[in-house]
Order: sequence, then C-alpha cells, then structure tokens
Amino acid sequence: MKLKFTYQKFQADAAAAVCEVFAGQPNFALIPISEEFDFSGYANQKLLISEELIKSNLQRLQSTNRIEPSPMLDGRYNLTIEMETGVGKTYTYIKTLFELNKQYGWSKFVIIVPSVAIREGVYKSLEITKDHFAEEYGKKIRNFVYNSKDLAKIAQFANDSGINVMIINSQAFNSRGKDARRIYMNLDSFCSRRPIDVIAAINPILIIDEPQSVEGIATKERLKEFNPLLTLRYSATHKKDSLYNLVYRLDALEAYNRRLVKKIAVKGISITGTTATEGYLYLEKINLYVDRPPTAVFEFEVKSRNRMRTARRLIEEGYDFYTHSGGLEEYRDYIVSKIDGLKNTVEFTNGVVITAGDIFGSVNEEQIRRLQIRETIKSHLEREHQLFRRGIKVLSLFFIDEVANYKRYDQTGKALNGNYADIFEEEYREALKEWESICRDCDYLQFLKEIKPDKTHAGYFSIDKRNKRMTNSKIVDRESLISDDEGAYNLIMRDKERLLDLKEPVRFIFSHSALREGWDNPNVFQICTLKRSSSDIRKRQEVGRGLRLCVNSNGERMDANVLGSDVHNVNVLTIIANESYDSFAKQLQLELAESVADGTIYDPQIMAPEDARSNSTGMKLHKQTAEMRPFNTFGEKIRVKLSNGVEFDNDELIQKSIQALDRELNVPQIAIKIEYGDMDTIKSKGTLHRGQAIRKIAGRTEKAHSAVNINIKYDLIGKIVEATGLTRNDVCSILQGINIQTFEQFRINPEAFILKASKLINQQKAAVVIKYRDYHQ
Repeated sequence: MKLKFTYQKFQADAAAAVCEVFAGQPNFALIPISEEFDFSGYANQKLLISEELIKSNLQRLQSTNRIEPSPMLDGRYNLTIEMETGVGKTYTYIKTLFELNKQYGWSKFVIIVPSVAIREGVYKSLEITKDHFAEEYGKKIRNFVYNSKDLAKIAQFANDSGINVMIINSQAFNSRGKDARRIYMNLDSFCSRRPIDVIAAINPILIIDEPQSVEGIATKERLKEFNPLLTLRYSATHKKDSLYNLVYRLDALEAYNRRLVKKIAVKGISITGTTATEGYLYLEKINLYVDRPPTAVFEFEVKSRNRMRTARRLIEEGYDFYTHSGGLEEYRDYIVSKIDGLKNTVEFTNGVVITAGDIFGSVNEEQIRRLQIRETIKSHLEREHQLFRRGIKVLSLFFIDEVANYKRYDQTGKALNGNYADIFEEEYREALKEWESICRDCDYLQFLKEIKPDKTHAGYFSIDKRNKRMTNSKIVDRESLISDDEGAYNLIMRDKERLLDLKEPVRFIFSHSALREGWDNPNVFQICTLKRSSSDIRKRQEVGRGLRLCVNSNGERMDANVLGSDVHNVNVLTIIANESYDSFAKQLQLELAESVADGTIYDPQIMAPEDARSNSTGMKLHKQTAEMRPFNTFGEKIRVKLSNGVEFDNDELIQKSIQALDRELNVPQIAIKIEYGDMDTIKSKGTLHRGQAIRKIAGRTEKAHSAVNINIKYDLIGKIVEATGLTRNDVCSILQGINIQTFEQFRINPEAFILKASKLINQQKAAVVIKYRDYHQ
C-alpha cells in the first residue's frame, strides 16, 4: 500500500502564516558561502528587509489569526506554530519549507528533534511525501540523517543547490559522548574542518520539532552555533514561557471540533474493595538527587477508621509500612532497608526486593491484565466489523514493560509465548466463539476464520544483535522513559504500510512502552497499556499515538472530504485504561485544557458552592450583657455539676451484637468495575476543566476471583477487642454466636470484616450504655 496525501486548508494556512511574516523579502537564489571560509558551497540569502517591517507583518498576521500581538520580536526571528497531535505537524512543516523556497529562494534547512523515535518518523515522512510534493512544486528534497561517522553528507549538504534537509536529534550535538563532540572537532577525515562551521556557514533555517523537549538551557546555547537565518518551532504543547512570536494556533479544542483527529473514547478498569491479605505494593518510581539520598514513590493499602483505601507516598530508607498502613498485618516486617537508584530497586528488611514499575502481592493483577486484553479484543472486533465493508484495516496496540511477558526463550533458544501472548490467544479464541454465535455477516466471519489466533498478533521490540532475540529497550532518558533504539524504530517504520493492508493477518501489536513515540500508525483504533502508568507519563502521550485519522485500503485519508459528517462515527480511538474511568477521563481533560487558548475564561470559584459559614451572623454574647447580675444569677442556676454511672448486662450486649451482625454485616466482595465513555464535542476550555467533555455511557461490574492469603495470620479477637474495648471473653461469645454464613464473610475480606463487625458492636454498645446510664447531682 502507498499512502495518499491531499490538500488540507489548515496545513496550507499554517505554511502561509510563516511566509507572510517575511513579506517584502526578495526572492533570490542561493548565494555562495562567504570567502572568509576556506571551503565552498551555497548558503541561504540573508534577510534584506528591516526588522520594523518584519514586526509589522507579524503583528498584522497575529491580529488576523486572533492571536495576541507580540510587543517585540521575542527571540529575534523565532516563530512558533502550535498544532495539536495527530493533525499532521510534520507534513505541515515540510510544506512550509517548500513554500519558503518558492517565495524567497531559501533552500537549506535543519530539522532538530528530541529523540531517535521522532527522527526516524520525520525521515520516513520526508521519504513517503516526496512524490506528493513533487507533483505540487516540481522539486524533490534531498534529505539525510546526521551521522558523525559519515560527514561526506555534510559536504554534499553545503555544495548542493537544491532543497536540502538535514535531520539531527539533539543528543547528537548536546551530550557528553564522544560521537556528540565530533561536530565541534577539527577532523582529519573532514579536511581539518569542524562540521558545525560548515553548517553555520550555510545559514540554515532551523525547524525544531517539540522544542519543549529539545530546548534546555545548554541546548539553547548550542543552537546559536548553527547560525540560523530563522527558527520555526512546532509542537502541540509549547512551554508557556517559550511562545516566541506565535503565528498559528490549532489547539486541541479546535482540532477535535473540526474533526481533524479521531474521537476519543475511554474504557476504564478498576478494582473495588480489597482483601488486604497480600501486602499490595506498587513501586511507581525512584527519585535521584544530587545532594541527598534517593527516595521512592510507593502505592499501598492503608486502614482508616471505617474503610480500606489505597495511598500514594514518598518514602525514604527506614520507612515502616506496617506502622504507616495503620497496622495491617500483611505489611509486618516491611521496613525499607535500601533504595538503590543504580539498580532501580527497593529492598526490605525481610529480604523482599521490588523493581520500579512492578506490583508486588496484588492478587488480581493478572486478572486485571486479562480483562484489559479481553476488553481490547472486544472493542477491536466491534470496530473492525463496523469498518470491514469500508475496506479499513483496524489495529490494536498493547504497550508492555517486559518482553518476557510477551515472548520467552527456552534453553535451546526456541521462542515461546509469554504470559500475555498466552492470555491473548485464549481470550481471542473465546471472543471468536461468541462472534460465531451472534454475527450474521458471513463475509466478516469468513475473514475471521481465515486468520489463526497465533498469526494475528506480533511483537515489535528491540532485537539483540548477538542472538536475534527480542529484548527490553534501553531507556536513555529517565524523565521521558523513552528508548533510542534505532533498530526497533526502523522495524516499526518499515512495516507501517504493510500493517495497513487487509491481507496482512497481524491486527494486534505488542510493543515496549519505551518505544511508544515510534508509533503513529493512522489505523490504531485501540490502545491498551498493560502496566501501571507512571505519574510522569501524561495521558495525552498515551492518547497521542492513535489520534491520526485512519486510511482505507487504497491509502486514502478518511476525513471530512471523504466522509462528511460521518468522520467521528468511523474514526474512534478507544483507550483501554489501566485505572478507573473517572481517574483517566478527568486527568486527560485537564491536560487537554492546558493546551486550549483562553478564549473562554474558566473561574473555578464561580462554580464553587457558597461557604454558608462565611456569611453566617452567628450568636455573639455582648460583654456588657454577660456582666449583668440577672444574667450571672441565671447562669449559676443552670450550672449544675452532674456525675453519671453505667451498669448493664453483658449478656444483653452480646445477644444484641449477635443479632446485629447476623442482620446487618455485609462484607463487600472484591469486584472489577468496567466503565465506558466518549468525548463528542468540546464546548469550551471550562468544559474540559470541569470534566464534562467526556460523558459516561455504560458500565458493568464483574466479581473478581477470591484470593485471600491464608499465610497472613490475624488475631481476629484481639483486633475487635482493640476496636471495641470489650473483653476477649465477650468478643469470643459474640463470634461463637453468629451464624456460620456470617462468620464465613471473614474469608472473603478479613480487614473489612474486622472494621464492619467492630462498628456494629460499638453501635450496640452505645445503645445499651444510653439505656442504663444514670445521672446524679
């Protein structure tokens, strides 16, 4: 398949906005590199119009585009273009450089990207759009990826008079490695020249892709050495303090409402209730510091007065989970002995070691992952059936954090299914049986029957060059958790078009979470992350991999030009979240709101309920009134000292407690809640802030498998004695007197049994105390 590209007005508008800033600049061909350099080549013509004219052009353009005019040329000739993820940002800046060449003759460009993943994606985009742009402009770009060991391409870059583009990731000139330093070195292999000097002499136009990820303090200084004619900055999430001369904006609200990206739907899966018998621990991350020991962020269970809840805490060495959990038995002896930032692990005094990203002791972990896979398959088949006759291939993408969960190897090196692959094939076969019984579309059923379960999924991971085995991707940036594995990205990019072909049986893709930036396949309709999301990973990053509008089997983009108002009935991205629906939907909307222009002002105080106490007149005793003799006399009459005593029959309390427990004790079973909702139209920034853009449509609850750990020993009687103040004998009598069905609830959920039983006994105790209380003057 070959992807087809069509004219999009918003992309043309963005390109025209950049060009308009330099209106009045004459169109000159390239000029020879200055004679002050001891090498030849061609450079961009310098700006020949005044700074005042550029400023005037800019402010007029900003007013037209409803952007606050810049009072000055911030950052000199830096221009900012804001475009929502998924609308074709790379295509837009490729079109822009063609327009700059057409109108002003500029031909030398350097695209700077923050990662290997984006670099490979940009290179792929330049390659697949060559014929498309050649039809419109009659020219083709000569593009290459900077390689410090292949500097001949730098020389060609300087000497060629056509449109030339160099792609370079920021690490290639701004890290401490030997390869990164070569760009600043006089090299014998490069005629004793410094590569950076040749690039600077060309006076290139810089295009920075995702500047918020590129421009640190050191990088900004390094960028000056490129000697740019001007700098164009493209992103959906610019930093607010770096919006230099904004010339075009297409934010999340506008892109979504204009149907330029897929409709977003969320399917959340969460556990309700907890057995509190497995010592649930989730190590989210380890924080490293220069001036103090490392810390760790943990999620674990905490017992409050009336319920169990999950808490998230920043902990240090010596942290006692038993104490901080409220005395939960499963955390006894869980004291942090070492936080190892090098190994990314935390060790406990009892010998247990847990690695960042792992969940320890969560008995329902596999069940939740199975449900996520099941729900992904279900959503996939529903979407696939809907789009089958339109000739649109549907893909589902699973992100995992360990290759071993998908693929493992025996002693001979033979590849075997990992746990997730086995679960997938089991659930897929069950789903097929269900579809065979309910579906009446013979063609679609035949399509399903022709694809074997073990052939419809594939893994895209890093490959160990020594043994050709799939392996975990190395994470080069602990903050972004992204890999720079060039081989893995090449594999993903190589198969991009093949995966869009309906004849290709692979429809379900498993990939490492660190490779997520490499995935921008337009036909990803379901994304499922089979791991706990770190708080560092933003929801927009998870959603962004599938926002592009899909293409059909002919490579045609399924947008409003083809589908009209049906765009969001065909293009729906479903996120199968690894957390509750409410949590994911709320956070996603807050992140989307951050990117929306302040056309609609949202003041949270307007929506807040009035504080009744703040306007209350209250009862105040005037000082003079309080000192009047009649008032003091009245006070003396009512100021009577009382004492009380209580005597009651323990047997009555025991019987009433037994009756109350048998009648009212209801210990909740562990259940898994699945909820679904989607986002139709974003009415305003305030709608996103209030969490009203995504609406909940459906939900259901499934019982989780009972999984109480019998190795956790409970002093049931002692715990209730502690909570009620009764004697052990009285508590024993109560527990011996209740029905066996009531007592069996202890096995379902021990901590909930103790909390609820103690509360009911205390209620009966209070009633008996009031009945027998005697007051004496």
